[in-house]
Amino acid sequence: MATKVMMEALSPTMEEGRLVKWVKNVGDPVKSGDTIGEVETDKAIMELVARGDGVLRAQLIPEGTTAAIGDLIGVIAGADEDIAALTGGGSAPAAAAMPAPVAATSAAATTVAAAAPAAPAVSEPSGPVRSSPLARRMAAEKGVNLASVHGSGPGGRVIRRDVEAAAVPTPSAAPAATPIVGEYKDVALTQMRKTIARRLSESIGPVPTFYLTSEIDMTQVGQLREQMVANGDQFKVSVNDIVIKAVAIALTRHPECNAHWMGDAIRYFSAAHVGMAVATDDGLIVPVIRDAQSKGLGQIGKEARELAKKARERKLQPAEFSGGTFSVSNLGMFGIDQFTAIINPPEAAILAVGATETKPVWENGQFVPRQRMRVTLSCDHRVIDGAVGAKFLHTLRGLLEAPMMMLF
Repeated sequence: MATKVMMEALSPTMEEGRLVKWVKNVGDPVKSGDTIGEVETDKAIMELVARGDGVLRAQLIPEGTTAAIGDLIGVIAGADEDIAALTGGGSAPAAAAMPAPVAATSAAATTVAAAAPAAPAVSEPSGPVRSSPLARRMAAEKGVNLASVHGSGPGGRVIRRDVEAAAVPTPSAAPAATPIVGEYKDVALTQMRKTIARRLSESIGPVPTFYLTSEIDMTQVGQLREQMVANGDQFKVSVNDIVIKAVAIALTRHPECNAHWMGDAIRYFSAAHVGMAVATDDGLIVPVIRDAQSKGLGQIGKEARELAKKARERKLQPAEFSGGTFSVSNLGMFGIDQFTAIINPPEAAILAVGATETKPVWENGQFVPRQRMRVTLSCDHRVIDGAVGAKFLHTLRGLLEAPMMMLF
């Protein structure tokens, strides 16, 4: 019985995917759970696995092609099975058809061929270790011993993410910019950039947004960070980590801001799942720190660093970038004093964080140097009224100006 290879929804927001490469070639034996291709989603590059046993009989789209969710992109079937009804013709496309010698074998010979080990490039390693072809190739490239890797795939199979976790990361040079020859160059949109464009269009037009800006004294936050660093690198946190913690606490006190617009209802959340905007070469992605209100600063800092690294390497899993209830976007590290951020639907608000600057502040009859930071809250007026947003910012300001209160 032939098995259709479909373009699958490999992330919650994925509407189409780009086939980066075929891992299996036409004519290769395939078992359910084998990685047969790599697909670029709107968030990361994911493995496409086989949903049946047999032989990869047809590749219906070439590498680099984009297909909608549910589109047929390949066929897995028996070596002598008629797949004309699936491929749309009397035979599979010439470029992806079954090689003649294999197609001509008898049923008995086909059974033996399917059971026999494949070519060395895609064969299972000797011994008890089961692994996907992509995992074996990556292990060879990264010098990872598969026997020492714990498999998280079906039946304990070692797959791509297991090899990545076991590999020792090596620094890589930043990709060189492609020179422009002539007056201009056109660069095809990545799946991430397409999604960014679509979702921002959904936000800035239909969402009635208003903005609230507040300047916060960050002097005590700076002092807290110095005290934490003095106790060891394991206590080192960023300003953004502290802002995320303060935001999470403020959201529990103002659940009206910790909400989603559902069209015919407003969904309020008890837990603060705070998204943190991360800039990548392909665009902006927002990994989520879940239950941030109940996590310590050290844990938030550790998760934030790990998620940011995975985001830039396009290795985030769907659970790591979905389910946010509120987002924070920080451009302070680029010297931006103040900006407005676009709400990430269906969330009802996002906080834009600017740079921390030393400013003279009049206190007790004299000017004293204080660390000041501007934040701007973008609010969906369908969910949040002006006074509600103002109260949230007032609470946030109080927490950041006396950060030791967040430890209780």
